[in-house]
Amino acid sequence: MKSILVVEDEPEIQELLTAYLHNEGYAVSVADDGIEAVGAFREGSFDLVLLDIMLPKIDGFGVCELLRRESAVPIIMLTALDGEAEQIKGFDLHVDDYVTKPFSMPILLRKIAAVLRRFGGGLESRRISYQDILLDLDERSCRVGSELVELTQREFDLLVELIKAPGRVLTREVLLNRIWSYEFLGDERIVDSHIKNLRKKLQTDCVETVRGVGYRVAKKN
Repeated sequence: MKSILVVEDEPEIQELLTAYLHNEGYAVSVADDGIEAVGAFREGSFDLVLLDIMLPKIDGFGVCELLRRESAVPIIMLTALDGEAEQIKGFDLHVDDYVTKPFSMPILLRKIAAVLRRFGGGLESRRISYQDILLDLDERSCRVGSELVELTQREFDLLVELIKAPGRVLTREVLLNRIWSYEFLGDERIVDSHIKNLRKKLQTDCVETVRGVGYRVAKKN
């Protein structure tokens, strides 16, 4: 059974989310404010966090930042703040989806299911491997064989996206949208620069260039 932490200070929304999630077969824990949310997260084991932004004590952005220091657990933000600046700030903190209020429960449930499918939703899926590369998504660490390789945040995220889609070519535009999480107004070749650094650190040619299209790693044998 997948476990979800609901961080919401409005009782009516809290009850609605809990009822629907229970009905879908999820285990649900609830936190009323930011401090309680961080404490609950550290004490429990969750596959996903539904996080409101406008919270007492510590707002959702603050909670997200604290959680991201410790974990890559999927986070979906729920908020009445639908401005571009708020969404950009959320995606810069590496939330996995952003849902504005009022929202449709059937659509939210499908978003939750999609995010859990993408991340696997369990502890075993928090590590992914390719050839002799091992990525720990919770620790955000990379090992090549027995050697720990220090990657930047962008390099790590690029490698995760490529390894999660072996054989599939990811264009620079797709990678910019997924990693930088907003419309990038600069030169798309920033992706090339990060890939170059990634190859140098990994000391392997596992990331292939598909000329004029983008990048990929080969399908696993």
